[in-house]
Amino acid sequence: TIEDGMAEDDWDGWADLTKRVASRVQLTGDDLFVTNTKILQKGIDLGIANSILIKFNQIGSLSETLDAIKMAQDAGYHATISHRSGETEDTTIADLAVATAAGQIKTGSLCRSDRVAKYNQLLRIEEELGLEAKYPGFSALPN
Repeated sequence: TIEDGMAEDDWDGWADLTKRVASRVQLTGDDLFVTNTKILQKGIDLGIANSILIKFNQIGSLSETLDAIKMAQDAGYHATISHRSGETEDTTIADLAVATAAGQIKTGSLCRSDRVAKYNQLLRIEEELGLEAKYPGFSALPN
């Protein structure tokens, strides 16, 4: 995965990068899309990137976040549910990742309690779902 491989306002650079490597690499727009459906739609229309980083407290509401995830997935983009700096032990992003079948979560390494809490929640969800749990593994990534 390459996250924010170009400046957020360099649409031409993003188009060139996408053309060159998107068939082999997940190109994730974070600062590019800022969990905003209007900006994401522009990226989809222009064929920019192939993934969006979702920060559910970035856009303003859970409904807007869910709209961005659905828009991305409907367009064949991957959605990675991400933490924000200054995180707490709240595990909502783990639930959001599973509920939306995002397949990917970004919360950092297992070095602080706020991060461990999110991974522990994923494990609890997997235990509860049992055989119904579906994890895409490498199939969530481009070739």
